[in-house]
Amino acid sequence: MKNYTIVLAYFLLLTPFLSAQNITGFSSENADAQRQLESQIRNLIDPDAFKSHLYALSSEPHIAGTPESQRVIQYIGDAMQSAGLEVNFYDYDVLLAEPGMVEITLELDEPLLLQNREKEYKQDPWSSHPALTHGWNAYSGSGKVSSEVIYVNYGRLEDFQKIDSLGINLEGKIVLARYGGNFRGFKAKYAEEAGAIGLIIFTDPANSGFKLGDIYPDGPFNDASAIQRGSLLTLDYYGDPLTPFEVALPLDHPDSPVRKKIEEVALPKIPVAPIGYGAAYEILSRMEGQNVPEDWQGGFDFQYSVQGGPDLLVTLEVQQEREIKRITNITGTIKGRDFPDEWVIIGCHHDAWTFGAADPNSGTAMMLSLSDVLGELLEGGWQPKRSIVFAHWDAEEFGLIGSVEWVEHHLEELMAKTVVYLNSDMSVTGPNFRASGTPSLHSAIMEAATAVIHPDTQLNLLEYWLRGSQSEEPSFGRLGSGSDFVPFVHRAGIPSAQISMSGRVPVYHSAFDNLFFYEQFIDSHFVYGATLAEYYGVLATRFANADIIPYDPLRTASVLEQKIEEVTEIAGKDIFEATNLPELVDLLGEQAGFYNSLLNIFPKNDGLRDENLQQLNSILIGKERQFIVEEGLEFRPWLRNVFLSPDPLQGYAAWALPAYRYAIEMNLLDDLYHMHKTHQTHTQILMDLIISLSELNELMR
Repeated sequence: MKNYTIVLAYFLLLTPFLSAQNITGFSSENADAQRQLESQIRNLIDPDAFKSHLYALSSEPHIAGTPESQRVIQYIGDAMQSAGLEVNFYDYDVLLAEPGMVEITLELDEPLLLQNREKEYKQDPWSSHPALTHGWNAYSGSGKVSSEVIYVNYGRLEDFQKIDSLGINLEGKIVLARYGGNFRGFKAKYAEEAGAIGLIIFTDPANSGFKLGDIYPDGPFNDASAIQRGSLLTLDYYGDPLTPFEVALPLDHPDSPVRKKIEEVALPKIPVAPIGYGAAYEILSRMEGQNVPEDWQGGFDFQYSVQGGPDLLVTLEVQQEREIKRITNITGTIKGRDFPDEWVIIGCHHDAWTFGAADPNSGTAMMLSLSDVLGELLEGGWQPKRSIVFAHWDAEEFGLIGSVEWVEHHLEELMAKTVVYLNSDMSVTGPNFRASGTPSLHSAIMEAATAVIHPDTQLNLLEYWLRGSQSEEPSFGRLGSGSDFVPFVHRAGIPSAQISMSGRVPVYHSAFDNLFFYEQFIDSHFVYGATLAEYYGVLATRFANADIIPYDPLRTASVLEQKIEEVTEIAGKDIFEATNLPELVDLLGEQAGFYNSLLNIFPKNDGLRDENLQQLNSILIGKERQFIVEEGLEFRPWLRNVFLSPDPLQGYAAWALPAYRYAIEMNLLDDLYHMHKTHQTHTQILMDLIISLSELNELMR
């Protein structure tokens, strides 16, 4: 399907959206005031302020639930209080894990204990910090196991299927998988389901080590000792493992829920541990089974083998406690002048596996730099029309826990009031401007990018984004899983984006994600953080001050058209034969194109009454929630967005039109009742969207 109406309207209306002189959704007078505000933000942004916050946040390891984390929480609260924001703390008691004890031993004539903590370097004073832990995976099972090893490539579903096709039995074996290809928790899930008794996850030199360039500390790529820590949660819901669909209020709170017992939760039962490629070499180089398939070969210069053989025994011991601990989210609010109950939220987590200079603190420092600037403007008498909320989440690294609990705590209010959620996790790691987001935000994201100059060039951020591309516009990523946008997008249906100045951080989740690495290999002058703070200031205040919220429904229709084509390519053209979804998407595009044409002449018209504008914005906010189904998705009821979901088989990535993807993956296309129900749900949503756009067009005339 390719309807020329959508495509034609798209290209005709693209230019006004991307003009640096145009600010969509503003009257002429208010657009001038907004430009003046953006100029003030630009003049006040200070790289030294970003650097100061980054140093304060990254001075010690601060795993969620620890005293070190409490010090970071207090710093963030004090910084926003000093900026003049209204600060609130939100406590939750949730199930976390402790580093515990991890040992991996090669049972040779002389047993060899493998290294599982990073090397210390004189050049890097942070690498010898006494609070650093060994490498560990949160929510691992505890136990001591000994067996031969089997290499399973990335530990994806298809990799385990390949092992099965080779006739190799994993029952009672220890599995060795390299990082990459999927979320680490799925490696553990599939290993356990295959009968393995343990899992070792290693960083391969082909993915982030010496095969790519100079290694740490002389270069940015992993040395042999760098270890990626991380959570293993792969539950059917997000947030606290013990309180699905409920808020994990403190244990002493009168409304604290009855919690599940730990043994009732589908946490990993087998011991799991991560190692660097130096330790992995000791195992891989001694394996003597059949050669791996060609695409399973890693970065070492010897031939990888699938089996280690019965004479190569590995002992893996993990002793890890899981206990309920207190976590804390912090919000800082600038109250809106005209519509205080309409919220623009900017968020990032504050917990880290080690120092977290890149992940997450580059985003946290950027947010604090921006809150300093907006606080200074607030002190000078400025106030946005809508409220701007800076939100700092706890325990993201354990499974998006803090943000999920807060969203569940305030779900109905958030769905009624939130205009947009902007996620800044790990957002300042290099020179490359990038964005992933809800399609209705794409135009506003690009338009704001024309208003900010890249610090390395005289190009604006959009021009830099497009540099070297043959395309008319940049490519946007999808919001799958992996950061705190998940509850906003997939449960509450709130338009969301993850926007960053990005680069490679091979030392992700290792002890080397510290200030030495940041200054040496990311940004010695801290200008990228200042640039992104300016950008977030422009985008956030445009949503906060717009007369008409600058959503772009035409983008939604265009992306829906693409996703229908994507599903058709996977399943065949018959999948939509029993429904009129393609025709409804065409009609949605026609209505959206007409709406955009009216929106583009709004600055020349300026004739809409305040009550009409309020009604318009109310319909626009409601329209963005129409992809939410109360009962949730069939394969995972916690997820409620029928447009998009995280990939439930691999993690991180996203499924478009997930009900259809689920039907394809589960071989349900021949189930007429199931498919009729799916078609019916999507048809009703599209019809409701078309009606909403018709109402908007009537108000805009």
